[in-house]
Amino acid sequence: MEEHDNEGRVITAEFDKYFLVTAYVPNSGRGLVRLDYRQTWDKDFSSYLKGLDSKKPVILCGDLNVAHQEIDLKNPKTNKKTAGFTAQERDGFGQLLSQGFLDTYRHLRPDARHAYTFWTYLGNCRARNVGWRLDYFVMSRSLLPSLCDSKIRSGALGSDHCPITLLMAM
Repeated sequence: MEEHDNEGRVITAEFDKYFLVTAYVPNSGRGLVRLDYRQTWDKDFSSYLKGLDSKKPVILCGDLNVAHQEIDLKNPKTNKKTAGFTAQERDGFGQLLSQGFLDTYRHLRPDARHAYTFWTYLGNCRARNVGWRLDYFVMSRSLLPSLCDSKIRSGALGSDHCPITLLMAM
């Protein structure tokens, strides 16, 4: 969609058995100045993924810029109006999941606490594990029988985010 293409946030690769989509989802910004755009993005991106899913299963990975549940960040109570944890962003991600997709990490580890993929450079947050889970592997539910593992590689340093990995038997 032209409205979103100018931001260069999505790459889609087609393989024999699935589509692989990588994305850097828009941040709502300081003061939530882009929250309205983010909501439009979420709706349009969900439609795009559903369209792909109608042809073959989808694996989505990337910085989705949302901590979906309170368990997905260190300080949920003080971040309710912070970009990445607003009700609107969390609902947008929930809508995607309700349309036949699943969060692979939470599916395998529904109660895992302190499992973050992002830590601000300020305040020594990484060393204190004051973080957010913003990076995801999301996949079509039809791929569930192939899911082996989804991991957060928090020991890998070099960025304010850490790598995540998805293991599939396909």
